[in-house]
Amino acid sequence: MKGTSRGISRLASQAILAAFFFTVAASQFAPVNRADTGKYEVTVQRNVAAKMRDGATLRADIYRPKAEGKFPVLLVRTPYDKTGTINFGLRAAARGYVVIAQDVRGRFTSEGEWYPFKNESLDGYDTVEWAAALPYSNGKVGMFGGSYVGATQYLAAIAKPPHLAGICPTVTASNYHDGWTYQGGAFEQWFNESWSTGLAMDTMRRRVETNNSALAWTKILPLRGYPVLEGPETEGVAPYFTDWLAHPNFDDYWKRWSIEDHYTDIQVPVFGVGAWYDIFLGGTLRNYVRLKKEAGTEAARNGQRLAVTVGGHAGGGRKIGAVDFGEKLPADDEDVMLRWYDWLLKGEANGVEKEKPVRIFVMGKNEWRDEDDWPLARAKSTRYYLHSGGSANSLSGNGALNPTAPAEEKTDQYVYDPSDAVPTIGGPLCCGPLPTGIGPEDQRPAEARNDVLVYTTAAFSKDTEVTGPVSLDLYVSSSAVDTDFTGKLVDVWPNGFAQNLTEGILRLRYRNSQEKPELANPGETYHITVDLWATSNVFLAGHKLRLEVSSSNFPRFDRNLNTGEEQARATRMVKATNVIYHDRAHPSAMVLPVVP
Repeated sequence: MKGTSRGISRLASQAILAAFFFTVAASQFAPVNRADTGKYEVTVQRNVAAKMRDGATLRADIYRPKAEGKFPVLLVRTPYDKTGTINFGLRAAARGYVVIAQDVRGRFTSEGEWYPFKNESLDGYDTVEWAAALPYSNGKVGMFGGSYVGATQYLAAIAKPPHLAGICPTVTASNYHDGWTYQGGAFEQWFNESWSTGLAMDTMRRRVETNNSALAWTKILPLRGYPVLEGPETEGVAPYFTDWLAHPNFDDYWKRWSIEDHYTDIQVPVFGVGAWYDIFLGGTLRNYVRLKKEAGTEAARNGQRLAVTVGGHAGGGRKIGAVDFGEKLPADDEDVMLRWYDWLLKGEANGVEKEKPVRIFVMGKNEWRDEDDWPLARAKSTRYYLHSGGSANSLSGNGALNPTAPAEEKTDQYVYDPSDAVPTIGGPLCCGPLPTGIGPEDQRPAEARNDVLVYTTAAFSKDTEVTGPVSLDLYVSSSAVDTDFTGKLVDVWPNGFAQNLTEGILRLRYRNSQEKPELANPGETYHITVDLWATSNVFLAGHKLRLEVSSSNFPRFDRNLNTGEEQARATRMVKATNVIYHDRAHPSAMVLPVVP
């Protein structure tokens, strides 16, 4: 949350990437109001030790009311330096909470080896129970935080610690294979490389500090060869990165950490926060939908809440990327969370129990709206069919999009060359923007390319709302044994600005299963679905709706080299001629949830 995004000068001095990541992971809204009563003075303890079951010591900072009595606990377990929680810790402790900010295993002040996801369930269980037993704790523990700090919550919750009472995970995923490390079978290259780089900074620092024996180097000759500080070997600083590449399929490596496979183990209410343009949006929405049906207790199933703002890892404030979403967007996210915990952990009758469970920001109209559920029951699944005269290539082509099913039409085709991939322009990125931007950006530079098919509706005569899941139903073929197909939903303004809304990708070898890839037969037609996740946007009168179809979005996703070889080791590239069919027998369409 917002308070946890400050005070991270140590990380910032090490790496801009790591500092940026922590900020956006911890806060999705800009705080606009700090009207807390501040009933209590606050006392702070630094580096308080907690022993895990295997003997490792993890350390935490504790902020608590300077008063007699017992208070509920708000726990954050982070790999991004616990000192970043100071502002929120002081605020929440003054409101009557014990706030515990712990460095996870192998990070900053905590012992052990860092490896993402591996230790978070058992360490989370042990930490929750340790926190509940502290003399100033009333035994009720809630958790909070964003991105990986959301993963530490879900992974703790599936271990079912008895004193965990609720979690508030922000912009986080449901599966650390699809929707985190991979999407649609494609490797999330920019995220994985930038995140690993940021994480490696602290690992390198720890290694250097443990290898600083001047005595060991006294016999080195010549004297000018004295190393002062001997840097660690880069191999082993981030072994998880090579492990991710070694497991492109959804296999046992990933299944042991998949939240989706453990929903029945989650027995507490969850207040999930997501964001349009966030890199983990798909998982945030999936967690809400499935936990309402599959959580392990009736209280947990009925206790699900969801809020969706704009930005997430793509940034905070009212302006995200190139678009200003107006003065209504920023909100005090800390207060929203604290109100929920005031109700859940303290039993305060503050009106939370009367509010609708879903709150979303509707783009275009740029306003917040409360809903009974997600997806919206009143949204009508509407197919917008692809049409062309056989040359939808680029903005200058003849691609069209409308609700009328096609008759006999020519195919569209393009040559996808991995050595000249379609560049990522904005979109859901982490951890840091590319030179081409982040979040909503003008897509016309990509739409000028011949390897991008462009299908556009006529201008809307009245405001038209699309809110809910979006998918692309395509009939395709390729000259290659493997290739990618990408889709992007775009809002075209009257001035031509092409605002990307949501996007997706499918690696053809994973068209039937993410567990068992199957190479394609060149020239054979396949019916595929590309998941574009979801959006909420009103296409204002005069705007147009556009679909882009291509085969790359680089470097957000790795380039498919089209050879069918193992992506992590392959260097050979071949061009692929990729074909999109849209006729009576192959009615390719974008499926949109249109709200009456």
